[in-house]
Amino acid sequence: MRKDEAKAIRGVWEREPGSNVWWIRYRDASGKLRREKVGRKGDAIDLLNKRRNDRRVGVKMPDNLRNAGIRFGVLADDIETYSKAHHRDQKHIVSRLKGIRPDFGERVADSITPQEIDAWLTNNTKKPATSNRYRALFSLVFREALRNGKVKSNPARLVRMRTENNARLRFLSRKEYKKLLDIIKRDNAEQVPAFIVSVYTGMRWGEQYSLTWEQVDLKRKVIRLTKTKNGSARNVPLNSVALEALKKQQASVAHQRGDDVFPRPGPSSDCRWWFAPALTEAEITDYTWHNNRHTFCSWLAMAGVSTKEIQVLAGHKTIAMAARYAHLSPEATASASERLVKAS
Repeated sequence: MRKDEAKAIRGVWEREPGSNVWWIRYRDASGKLRREKVGRKGDAIDLLNKRRNDRRVGVKMPDNLRNAGIRFGVLADDIETYSKAHHRDQKHIVSRLKGIRPDFGERVADSITPQEIDAWLTNNTKKPATSNRYRALFSLVFREALRNGKVKSNPARLVRMRTENNARLRFLSRKEYKKLLDIIKRDNAEQVPAFIVSVYTGMRWGEQYSLTWEQVDLKRKVIRLTKTKNGSARNVPLNSVALEALKKQQASVAHQRGDDVFPRPGPSSDCRWWFAPALTEAEITDYTWHNNRHTFCSWLAMAGVSTKEIQVLAGHKTIAMAARYAHLSPEATASASERLVKAS
């Protein structure tokens, strides 16, 4: 077969360009997706044709191949499909799987040990939070495979979580907020409502940028979130600042029921292309868009809002999440302590 004809065959690829080691991918008679490392390209083409012919006539796979076990890469493919159906934004999952595949993609899934996963996390991640996100992805891959009867266990469950340091919560001071807002007004005025709504509602990025106008009720001063991180729908009350920002946004963009409240034009689908330069000019360091949520909660605490109320307004799943901001309200804490004296 000529070289240009071989290139047109689906299911034959060279994993590492220039290695002259070729692989084939096909489905067997039971419908399972399989991969095999073959060697030369011509041999790979011949074997692929044989496997496809065996499938057509119902020939069983060789025992040593059938018992080899499913590859981790196949499970990763399953999770990409799963993510499209169950996650609002699957780009992080796809990106992390891309980092995992080179080391685990061709491994038999049931042969992977907790020690190997732990060692990989140590060698490939720098921060505890990043390590825990990858660990969660490993666990998701094995958990879904276990649920579907494709593996015997979930080794990621036995990998210890790294301790994350959440003691320092970066939030904007009122002075920093004004300085940053002025720069955004000057350079990207159309993005001002998005920034204000983020700070004055505490919505997560995914919640805010998936909003459609049918979820916004300006008369009742509320936003109805149906898909949130913790899986529970909630109402986001609109204070006067957030309400005014949404009215300005409505006047500047299409606002039929299914239209996005905050369209994302620009060189990328996120807000970094305009937010990061503004932060740099304002000399605000160690701050990301998610920290707007910390600003919202911190300002509430400093205004004397109770921990329970912060939990409800921010949509935290547990009160422990909101309790991180309690130290910012010394007046409220002192007032609570004083009740002991009055009760004596």
